[in-house]
Amino acid sequence: MQQPMGGGQPPSNWLIPAILTIFCCWPAAIPGIVFASQVNSKWNMGDFAGAQDSAGKAKMWTLIALGLGLAFWIVYIILWLIGFGLAASAPATYDTGGY
Repeated sequence: MQQPMGGGQPPSNWLIPAILTIFCCWPAAIPGIVFASQVNSKWNMGDFAGAQDSAGKAKMWTLIALGLGLAFWIVYIILWLIGFGLAASAPATYDTGGY
């Protein structure tokens, strides 16, 4: 069996991390999944540069989705804590104006 000219092993396709980032930020995870699914087929067809390019784009979109998801949750938790703090500091009773 001959080794492909581009090397023995295809680059990491980032498919599993790309799928998992669906739960972080699905709009950014979808391109990561698409590019990740192209890596092995391009490598098997002999398009080694295309496989490397798709692997790089899959990694980029996966990390973008992860970063956006983490940023969302950090902002969400901060806003929740601020809201909880404001609610806790509000007066317990309200003046109804004699009604």
